[in-house]
Amino acid sequence: MRLGHNAFTRRMLDDDTIARAVRAFRLFRDRMDRHHVSAYRAVATSAAREARNYRRLMERLQRKAGIELEVISSEEEARLVCAAVRWALQGRVQPRVIFDLGGGSLEINFFQRGAPERRVALPLGTIRLMETYEIQGAIAEDNVKRLRHHVVSLLESAIPAPPNLARAIAVACGGNAEALVRLAPGPFVARVPTINVRLLRDQTWRLSRLDVPGRMRVFHVRKDRAEVMGIAAIIITTVAKWLGLRSLLVPGVGVREGLLLDLVAEQYSAQLPSDEEKGRAAEALEGARWFARGLNFNSEHAEQIARLALSLFDQLRPLHEMRPEMRLLLEIAALLHDVGHFINRKAHNRHGEYLIRNSEIPALKGWRSDIVAALVRYHNTKSEPQLGHPSYAALDSERRRQVRILASLLRIAEKLESEHAQRVTSVDVDIAGRRAVFLVRAFDGTRLDIAGLERKAELFEREFHLKPEFRRAHNGAKVA
Repeated sequence: MRLGHNAFTRRMLDDDTIARAVRAFRLFRDRMDRHHVSAYRAVATSAAREARNYRRLMERLQRKAGIELEVISSEEEARLVCAAVRWALQGRVQPRVIFDLGGGSLEINFFQRGAPERRVALPLGTIRLMETYEIQGAIAEDNVKRLRHHVVSLLESAIPAPPNLARAIAVACGGNAEALVRLAPGPFVARVPTINVRLLRDQTWRLSRLDVPGRMRVFHVRKDRAEVMGIAAIIITTVAKWLGLRSLLVPGVGVREGLLLDLVAEQYSAQLPSDEEKGRAAEALEGARWFARGLNFNSEHAEQIARLALSLFDQLRPLHEMRPEMRLLLEIAALLHDVGHFINRKAHNRHGEYLIRNSEIPALKGWRSDIVAALVRYHNTKSEPQLGHPSYAALDSERRRQVRILASLLRIAEKLESEHAQRVTSVDVDIAGRRAVFLVRAFDGTRLDIAGLERKAELFEREFHLKPEFRRAHNGAKVA
């Protein structure tokens, strides 16, 4: 249905595009209901990221089809594509570079010995260039040169010293690559089809001279693919030449397969983090600590709150059923909850929200930044979640629910550490009927403000529908 129409040139989704999306999503909803689907994920990429009125699309889809659309970041899009490629290749070969060409962007991911090395996102999508250069069918020779020059100029700015990958394994993803592999097939590598770059360069001239009906007739493709496949060939051959690539593996996977893998893992797997995921989490936490150190945070106090909040998260996992990524965001929010003191102690929760939303914190982008900012705002009872707050308003309804749950845990942890003395050693949660009994262990002589804890736990009671009770655990007490 080409969601990107007008999105890249006018930064707007037009009414006709939104109406077509609603019709398509109604069909999806009917099909899901017919098969009793219990878990789904609906995502939009670069077109919705760039359209100023993307929220209108999201609201219409929710209202008319009952499906929540998630606008994912370019980082999340790249993660999904790379996960799908690793699954498709099954370790048979290790790609040095994976790139994904879509309607609005070109994502290039470099790897070194299987580990992510660098990611480059360029505004080089096929629909973007088609509408920018007003190309309707056959591409004149002058336009071919202009397109190549445009691609090269962006590559020069993003990758000024390109590596020579003549002998490297490269992977191309996206519908355009899957269409072009039939035009310029190379030998199979690890049972995966490949594009012969030299042959594709020869075919590009043939493609550019044909109009859209001619491409549909000669190459047996749909109209929407025929419209952009000439531009796609120009982009792919230019990028391949820039990096010295001779062939490209086309495993036929992309964002869709990455989403399916996530859904399957969520439903059926133990979700043990991989070494790569552990590495990303460690980098994210170190980035948060680096940011907090620049604002003179109390590290011992912040680490204690993080420890207590994570303990509550883990014990209550059967109830909230959140994924490890949300646990990581809770930990980051706990580390950063007091950074607003750097501006002013009064209303430091609001100052903290502002700092996080308007600062460059490594590995904290898009909706993840909004979640952490919202948690920092709500870590005490001076602010309650409401749509008038920018970080909370930027999230969809499911993530708002997750923020409220995480904030309820953060508030309890913050109250337990209210004296900034690290006196509480642990807290155990025992679910008894409709009650949640918190057994707090602390050093002898520690004052426990039970009434204050119960006030701080009001959000917990609303979100978990459990009556919280706080007790001091006696030495040697056993907890179910």
